[in-house]
Amino acid sequence: MLGDKGHRNMINIIREITRTLAKPRAILVISAHWEEGKPTITSGASPALIYDYYGFPKESYEIEYSAPGSPELANKIFNLLEKAGIDAKLDNRRGFDHGLFVPLKLMYPNANIPCVQLSLVDSLQPEEHIQIGKALADLRQENILVIGSGFSFHNLKEFFAPSTKEARSMNESFEQWLIDTCSNSQLTEAEREHRLKNWDSAPAARFCHPRAEHLLPLHVCYGVAGTAAKRVFEFEIMGKMASAYLW
Repeated sequence: MLGDKGHRNMINIIREITRTLAKPRAILVISAHWEEGKPTITSGASPALIYDYYGFPKESYEIEYSAPGSPELANKIFNLLEKAGIDAKLDNRRGFDHGLFVPLKLMYPNANIPCVQLSLVDSLQPEEHIQIGKALADLRQENILVIGSGFSFHNLKEFFAPSTKEARSMNESFEQWLIDTCSNSQLTEAEREHRLKNWDSAPAARFCHPRAEHLLPLHVCYGVAGTAAKRVFEFEIMGKMASAYLW
C-alpha cells in the first residue's frame, strides 16, 4: 500500500508545499500522536526519536532525523499559552514522534531547522484547541512554521475494509464539508469557527473520525491563522479521499 499512486501523490504535495515557503527560523508541530492533560511542549535541546508505530518494515525503525530542539521557542510557546490563561507544561525529556519526523524528513531532509512539538489536550475538545492556536498567533510574525500533523480521514478499520459505494460517499461528503469550511472565503470567521467547534455534526463526521485526535491539529492551525486557508490540496491514499490546507 505504501508504494501506491496515492502515497506518491501525497509526498509530491508535501514537497510542493515546501517549495512555496521561505525557510523558517524554527518549526512547531502539533502532532496527532501525543495527548496530555494540558498542552505540553518539548523543551529539550536534542530530542530523540520515538518510533510510535508497529507492524512496519524494519527500515521504518531505522529512520534518523537529528533536528535540534529549541528550548527558547518552547519557553516562548509556554509563555504565550500562560498569558492567554491556558495552563501548559514543558517537557525536556520527550522526543519527537512520527507526526514530526515523517513529514519533516520529506520537507527539510537536512534536519537543520530547530523543532518543537506541542501535544494535544486529551479532552479532545475542539474549542480548546482553537483557543490554543489563537494564543500562538504571534508566532506567525516570527518566521515560525506551524504544522498540524494529522489526517483529514482517520478510520483505521475502514482503511483496510473493502471499498463500498456507501463508504466512498461518506468519505467524500465529509471532505467536501471540510474543504468548504476551511477555504470558503464567503464564510465569516464566526461561521467558520462555529463549524469547526461542531465538526462532529458534519456529514459522516464520526465515520471519518471515530476519535478526534487526527483532526484537531487542524483546529490549532486554524486558531493560529484565524482566516480561510489560501490553498487546498486534495489526494487519495489507501482508497480514501483526504485533504491538506495551507494558511
